[in-house]
Amino acid sequence: MKKTVFYIVLNLKTSKGFESFGKFYIGNNRKTANSIFKSLAGNKDVNEKDILLMELMETVDGLPLNIRAITCSLAELAENCKIITKEIFKFFNLNVIKE
Repeated sequence: MKKTVFYIVLNLKTSKGFESFGKFYIGNNRKTANSIFKSLAGNKDVNEKDILLMELMETVDGLPLNIRAITCSLAELAENCKIITKEIFKFFNLNVIKE
């Protein structure tokens, strides 16, 4: 059986390209991962001029797959981190989002 895990990865553009600087573990529920990512603020039209990038990643047996990405401002990133933290708390502690 394949093990699937979801993450939201935070990336910052540097002179060498994008560098990951944070990762939120979202669990193994696709519906929850998609629901959380869809609630985030940002722009789906990613281009090379963007500085902050958030990616929804799926790993299957340790192999990463980028599902989708958004770019955001610093203020949106802060708000998105609050949203992710709140939703992960609800999912793991209150079981608000059903599998």
